[in-house]
Amino acid sequence: MSNPSNTEAIERLAAQIGEVVYIDIAKWHLYLNDAQLHTSVAEQLFPLLVDSQLDEDRVLTILRSIPVKIGGGQRELPLADLLPMQCQVDLMDLLEAYQREL
Repeated sequence: MSNPSNTEAIERLAAQIGEVVYIDIAKWHLYLNDAQLHTSVAEQLFPLLVDSQLDEDRVLTILRSIPVKIGGGQRELPLADLLPMQCQVDLMDLLEAYQREL
């Protein structure tokens, strides 16, 4: 991430992810930018876009590897378990569109 153009691209991707993707807990929507997860997600997904390796399985693997602390850190759940299916679809659409712009 030392490349300034990559840093800017990741920041733009993070901003888009943060505004579109949310965690659903008891029908409450916590957007990833509010949860401070959008940058981490973007940093981990960006290489898939650059290397043209974007596919749903790879994205889900990454989302499963991102721990989200709940209950004051007493427990962790994979981010993938907290995203509704529609958010996963929206994320894939966003990533595909972003990749086309690169």
